[in-house]
Amino acid sequence: METRRDAVVVGGGLAGYAAALGLARAGLDTLLLAPGAQFDRRSTAIIGDSVEYLEGLGIPLRHLSNAQPLEAMRIIDDTRRLFRAPNVEFRASEIDLPSFGYNILNADLGDALRAAAERCTGTLEIRSEPAASIEISDAYATVRCGDASVRCRLLVGADGRKSSIRERSHISVREWAYPQTAIVLNFQHERTHDGTSTEFHTRTGPFTTVPLPGRRSSLVWVETPHVASEIENGTPAELSRMVEERMHSILGAVDVEEGWQAFPLQGAIAGRMTGPRVALVGEAAHVSPPIGAQGLNLGLRDAAALVAAAKRHRDDPGGNAMLADYEGQRRIDVTTRSAAVDWLNRSLLTDLLPIQAARTVALGIVGRSSLLRRALMREGVSPGSSLRFRIRDDQTATAV
Repeated sequence: METRRDAVVVGGGLAGYAAALGLARAGLDTLLLAPGAQFDRRSTAIIGDSVEYLEGLGIPLRHLSNAQPLEAMRIIDDTRRLFRAPNVEFRASEIDLPSFGYNILNADLGDALRAAAERCTGTLEIRSEPAASIEISDAYATVRCGDASVRCRLLVGADGRKSSIRERSHISVREWAYPQTAIVLNFQHERTHDGTSTEFHTRTGPFTTVPLPGRRSSLVWVETPHVASEIENGTPAELSRMVEERMHSILGAVDVEEGWQAFPLQGAIAGRMTGPRVALVGEAAHVSPPIGAQGLNLGLRDAAALVAAAKRHRDDPGGNAMLADYEGQRRIDVTTRSAAVDWLNRSLLTDLLPIQAARTVALGIVGRSSLLRRALMREGVSPGSSLRFRIRDDQTATAV
């Protein structure tokens, strides 16, 4: 039996749910194929525009008791090298915001997305079957799942870094690996975090604490694979001592919770984010190491741009004009953010003095210049906003 839909989203991760729910709320008859969808206990810092997008899906993070506002971020150079950058602090209040965003456990965000999806029964159906095969023509894509076939005008690949939709659409991907492993965990601590995320820059990569509700925080600890293996196999008491020592006891005594995980650091970027009748979102299109809160935020911006493009091209979602619109909206953001994360990470690993000096000078300028610091914060919260802010200021000055 064959049925027809406006859109089929393949992939039941956070980005897949966000894309499917957005398309359905925009009025597209949408099917989400979410086989084995599970969300772990890692946390994600949801920043700026991503917060607004989730609110539009019926998930107001500011009203969730399990979402922690992120009011400040500080960077501390702990590389102990010849060139030591000054500490830099970014506060949301400097750009007249109560917070940059919210930190929430992936499992809690997944529950909120599922609940919102269940409320969207008129235009969204969720199935647990995988996409067994796809066929694509100029006018539509056909997805086979279980005993049924679904014909759609837009096929969305949200099926992760090993995306079968990307592969079957013959979209190339460039992949690379870093000589690092990330240890991800949650911990309780003695002192209050005051809504502040602290990123220690070390010789092996960032060591970043992100606040959770109460006296809890999440941690992304980037190390060499050998050291990471030792950490992964440690006891909670051993890890607690190591974490407190690495943080220089800024949060007092630490108690690491069970369930820490280790991930090799990798990066990837698709040659295109679209193909005939196909759009990629999330890690199907780009993979970033867990640095600078870029991963899921890029995926949520993908979903938001996809929904906006579909609204602008209601006559043919998935047509060439709509896909070109989406590609144009996302390509620069994805490319520049991926490059920035890559450069930041590699700048910590290098022994080249000119690069170390350049990083030190750059952070020093940011620390001293409130104008530049505010521009960077606006850009981090809402890509392109610093340019729009500058244009608005220039227009106001001209009018005066």
